[in-house]
Amino acid sequence: MEKKFNRTKISIIVSILLSVGFIVGILYFTVDPKTFDHLSTVKIRYEFFVAAMIFNILFWVTWGARLMVISKAIDKNLKIGLWESTKIVIANLFLAGITPSMAGGEPVRIHLLNKDGMNLGGATASVLGERLLDALFILVSVPFAFFIFKDKVDIRWLNIGLTIGIFVFIIGIIIFIWIIKNPKRIKGFLIWLDGKLRKLSKKPKKDEKKSIVNRINVEVDNFHNSMVLFVTEGRKGLTLGIILTVVMWSMGFMIPSMILLGLGLKPFFVESFAAQLLLLLIVMMPTTPGSSGVTELGMTGLYTVLIRESLILYGHPLLGYSSFDQTLFTLVGVFVLLFRFISYHMNLIAGAIFQYRIFRSVASFSIDKIKSK
Repeated sequence: MEKKFNRTKISIIVSILLSVGFIVGILYFTVDPKTFDHLSTVKIRYEFFVAAMIFNILFWVTWGARLMVISKAIDKNLKIGLWESTKIVIANLFLAGITPSMAGGEPVRIHLLNKDGMNLGGATASVLGERLLDALFILVSVPFAFFIFKDKVDIRWLNIGLTIGIFVFIIGIIIFIWIIKNPKRIKGFLIWLDGKLRKLSKKPKKDEKKSIVNRINVEVDNFHNSMVLFVTEGRKGLTLGIILTVVMWSMGFMIPSMILLGLGLKPFFVESFAAQLLLLLIVMMPTTPGSSGVTELGMTGLYTVLIRESLILYGHPLLGYSSFDQTLFTLVGVFVLLFRFISYHMNLIAGAIFQYRIFRSVASFSIDKIKSK
């Protein structure tokens, strides 16, 4: 338990330090002190910063609505409302924010759905179904993002990351389909894995081992049946889930445009949507905790292009005080700072509050903590 506690604390510290460290580095190398001082004299539209925060909250609510729809499509008898499913989503944000690919949030959502009445296999199917819809959305939308950015930036520097990202997503989808089609092999693998892990810890009693095998068989069957139900009889829920996936990510993709408007720049709604898709493809890969550092650098590279275009075409009051480059780099640094606070640190704070309210713990959360509830 102590080791798990320490690992969680390390993940929290590393993710926050990486994010803050990269933001400080970006500000140090981009923000000109004199230009930053003049920024305070320029009319800043703070209402757009508030709008960006509202869009982030709407992202949570839409995510909660999608989780509710998918879960009800899988389990017709499940009684869960929008507020309850939104609480589940917000509670998962903390662990999602300190783990690569947001993978730490999945166990939280699975557990809380199970706590609300879904069997473990069905809850797992709901959460993995969300991942599948996200992957399909990204893969379908990425060609659009390439088309938008093909004349705006030389994206050769993104090619390696994007290629790996697409490859990982396709492999993930293939594995997911294989798991659904081969429940017996999954049962055998999980039983074998459980046996190996238990040999490393303690020798299980015969009755305990039999109980574990039976539990694995039941939950794998529940998962398989739930996924088959979701993609066949639950097509209405699947269709609504796809629509909510598009709406959810669209809410999140509005955040950068609101920040640009707040800083007196062109919002670039379409271009910003494309930039977020390219960034999301890389961020969803397992790199650093919370993708800290990767996100900051990606945002800096992509939005420097858009902010430069806004300054050239529409100008900015800061250009009357500083050179073009000083104005550009200062606005990019402040933009990245505001974006990361709203889309990441705000999630961490809300997630920590809701997780503590549910589990009475933040740093010491673990699977053992779940089992004790």
